[in-house]
Amino acid sequence: MLKLAFLDLVPVTDNGTVAQSLANAADLAAHAEQLGYSRYWVAEHHGMAGIASAATSVVLAHVGHATRTIRIGAGGIMLPNHAPMVIAEQFGTLEALFPGRVDLGLGRAPGSDQRVAQALRRNLASDERQFPQDVVELQAFLAGDERLGIRAVPGEGTHIPLWILGSSLFGAQLAAMLGLPYAFASHFAPDALDEALALYRRQFKPSAQLSEPYAMAAFNVFAADTREEAEYLASSQQQAFVALRTGNPGRMPPPRAGYTDSLPPNARAILDHVLQCSAVGTVEDVAAGLKAFVARTGADEVIVASSMYDHDARKRSLALAMEAAKSL
Repeated sequence: MLKLAFLDLVPVTDNGTVAQSLANAADLAAHAEQLGYSRYWVAEHHGMAGIASAATSVVLAHVGHATRTIRIGAGGIMLPNHAPMVIAEQFGTLEALFPGRVDLGLGRAPGSDQRVAQALRRNLASDERQFPQDVVELQAFLAGDERLGIRAVPGEGTHIPLWILGSSLFGAQLAAMLGLPYAFASHFAPDALDEALALYRRQFKPSAQLSEPYAMAAFNVFAADTREEAEYLASSQQQAFVALRTGNPGRMPPPRAGYTDSLPPNARAILDHVLQCSAVGTVEDVAAGLKAFVARTGADEVIVASSMYDHDARKRSLALAMEAAKSL
């Protein structure tokens, strides 16, 4: 059966609260666990009114206590924002709380603008160009490498599985060189998907963590009992993407019937391109979309993204996505 994971940005709706979004995240993770999803990942973003996952490790601790078996992790931590030792300590703590269940996906994008990045780091001396060195340093902290001269406690000796995340060839090359699993952000940046996966598999070098390449790709799913309802539910995420791309990000808006038809052709073309790795519709529609996506990518695992305004509809979409995966 196709292996499905779930990616959550912990969306905040226009009339909701952060507290409610966090409660929804825990409920959604428990639901995903019950359905048979392999992992529940949370992504780091900052300074965005519609996303409540900024303190990623804290959110994961909250989610971990609501679940028992599903893997939990970051998809991802934007490492240029942090000292590697701090992340080793945070995720070492999570591993102590939830042994054998923690993943650590790493990205080099800031997850914010430069003003937010400076507020996070207090200076800009650390940047994305140091990302490979930061990954290696983080590995050393988690391994308890004595050459560092200092210890990450908790953290040392945990050997938490690291993933490299990316939407370009850079991440694919780094994951291959370090022998780490690779996850591609095709749910919003699909352009380099095929080339990046091919490069990763071609250049992969075995490591202590991984003997063969292992690739995961992201795919949007908006599933409902009818295609019309699914299209309606998907419009909240579509509106959020358009708002972000036009410099007006905000909280997740309610769905709008006929939203894409109301857009000018250039805006609709941008939306269609950005969200091309998506399935919107019934179980049958989602099954067909997943089948084609896996045939295209050869992904070992698919991580589903599905932000919806209504929490119950989102849970239903997750259930239908798993039903679709089991039918393949």
